[in-house]
Amino acid sequence: MKRTPVIATLVLLFTLLAGFAHAEPTAVNINTADVATLADLNGIGQSKAEAIVAYREANGPFQAPQELANVKGIGERTVEKNAERLTIK
Repeated sequence: MKRTPVIATLVLLFTLLAGFAHAEPTAVNINTADVATLADLNGIGQSKAEAIVAYREANGPFQAPQELANVKGIGERTVEKNAERLTIK
């Protein structure tokens, strides 16, 4: 008895499930996101997310995602790691 169809089916199923696990993360508008949403960014925790919101309230909306590096505690490397997810509108 050949097991090739069963193995092929399992490989296909695993591939499909793995593809869903690597779906693109959602974009984050840094001008409107709340603390919880900002804290989900790579390298941004609760306190840095709060600092982003405070900076935004004090200085107005960000004009470019790179301006996020102006927030104390957030460096250019953190902005680069999240570049694909950061948006402004």
